[in-house]
Amino acid sequence: MAFSCKLDCFILPAYKPQNSILPLSIQPSSFLPSPSSFKPQKLPFGIRYGSTIRVTSSSSTPSTTIAEPEGIKIKSIPTKPIEGQKTGTSGLRKKVKVFMQDNYLANWIQALFNSLPPEDYKNGLLVLGGDGRYFNREAAQIIIKIAAGNGVGKILVGQEGILSTPAVSAVIRKRKANGGFIMSASHNPGGPEYDWGIKFNYSSGQPAPESITDKIYGNTLSISVIKIADIPDVDISKVGVTKFGSFSVEVIDPVSDYLELLETVFDFQLIKGLLSRPDFRFIFDAMHAVTGAYAKPILVDKLGASLDSISNGIPLEDFGHGHPDPNLTYAKDLVNILYAENGPDFGAASDGDGDRNMILGRSFFVTPSDSVAVIAANAREAVPYFKNGVKVEILCTRLGIHHFKTEVPLFCILIAGSCSINANKWCFGPCC
Repeated sequence: MAFSCKLDCFILPAYKPQNSILPLSIQPSSFLPSPSSFKPQKLPFGIRYGSTIRVTSSSSTPSTTIAEPEGIKIKSIPTKPIEGQKTGTSGLRKKVKVFMQDNYLANWIQALFNSLPPEDYKNGLLVLGGDGRYFNREAAQIIIKIAAGNGVGKILVGQEGILSTPAVSAVIRKRKANGGFIMSASHNPGGPEYDWGIKFNYSSGQPAPESITDKIYGNTLSISVIKIADIPDVDISKVGVTKFGSFSVEVIDPVSDYLELLETVFDFQLIKGLLSRPDFRFIFDAMHAVTGAYAKPILVDKLGASLDSISNGIPLEDFGHGHPDPNLTYAKDLVNILYAENGPDFGAASDGDGDRNMILGRSFFVTPSDSVAVIAANAREAVPYFKNGVKVEILCTRLGIHHFKTEVPLFCILIAGSCSINANKWCFGPCC
């Protein structure tokens, strides 16, 4: 059971490039041939990029351009409030077509900066990444320019705009950033006709609390000006640094910081030993979502798994026309494989942005409560990060360990640094 404890939470990570961008060259799994609904579907990039998303003046007042001493020109563009930007703890989620309306995203980003104390971002460091869904690349350019317009000193961007939600949190904490933007609508489908979302994480790596999201919404109702830097689009396809006066954008490898964290949390040698055993077979279904980018670097390159243990491992902007929600319905193909007569011993799938999972054994489904219980029971012996204990109810009481029962999100205990694993009744596995 010790291996379940590790791989269970471990297989959450993951995300890399998109189908035509940074291909992972992962072959279809021998366990799970991709059905037609999961085959890679290239989107009409030519048509898509033929339309430009602009930040435009929504009044007769002309935009003003100010030449800053550092050489960056900042435009103050008049705008008007746009209805329907109520922000929750999971950020703002709408259809792509809504976000593509002039100033819709720009208004929200500016309202966020208006809601933060200047010391939380002025000349500071922010992180930007997402799950690779449709519209992320255009949105990234808008966010970068408005951040520069509001005095942010530097932005770290995942290559191709890709960073899983756990990876964003890891990068924020490792780099001591002031916060970060996550471009994701989680488990919701992606594509021109589907969903897009944006949320903000604080310096502790956790989502912005209601005290901030309420301010953001309030500011969307009174916003009148968008501050945006007059700079060209930044090439986020290559790792490197681009400078504009005192403002800079650094494109980073989306995997390295997160992998470094995982190596301090889990016993990689123990996991590697399990994966090398001839009597153990597993399959990981990335659902053509963000975790596909992390699957090969971690499972194959680092832990020695075979490529055919990864299914749907190429992140796609529309998730291969699938629904990246790891449950018994939307991950039915994986379920069928695990329930087959000669199925693998272990199976897992993760959601769009890589912070939830579903765990399966041969011919059985692991409930979230059982999954967390297994982790808690084996944590001290099997997971180095939890050598001093893990906070989970019942088992923790028996073991004399502090535990918490709370609604999601776990802001208070996350801020206090007291929680690392939780079981979410809304998903089919532990959430990290």
